[in-house]
Amino acid sequence: MKSGMPRRARSGAPFVVLGIALLVAPALAHHGWSWTDDGQFRLEGTINDIYIGNPHATLDVDVEGAIWRVELAPPSRTIAAGFDEDAADPGDEVVAIGNRSRDESERRMKAARIIVNGATYDVYPGRAPPA
Repeated sequence: MKSGMPRRARSGAPFVVLGIALLVAPALAHHGWSWTDDGQFRLEGTINDIYIGNPHATLDVDVEGAIWRVELAPPSRTIAAGFDEDAADPGDEVVAIGNRSRDESERRMKAARIIVNGATYDVYPGRAPPA
């Protein structure tokens, strides 16, 4: 029996599924700490570049000629911790404490704490080690 409605107008399910997929994809791409190793990691070097923006603030750190990407928190959380554009400059020494990538070939870590110019910034206080 025909309903008189075109087939494509009968079901909005494909559009609902597409809409949900578009909303969920960014959440899946934003994977928190799942890509990091469980153990604490300490990195010391010189800041090469600073980025305070989405999705995370980052530092590129020169460690004996190799550049490491240090991911911080999202910009609002990083700035709330006191680390903003005026807190450091390229050439400053930095200590980053957090968790390195599980992929040991990757020079990348996620920092819970950074120390620059004698100031400590706990961008993830719940994950930062005791002072």
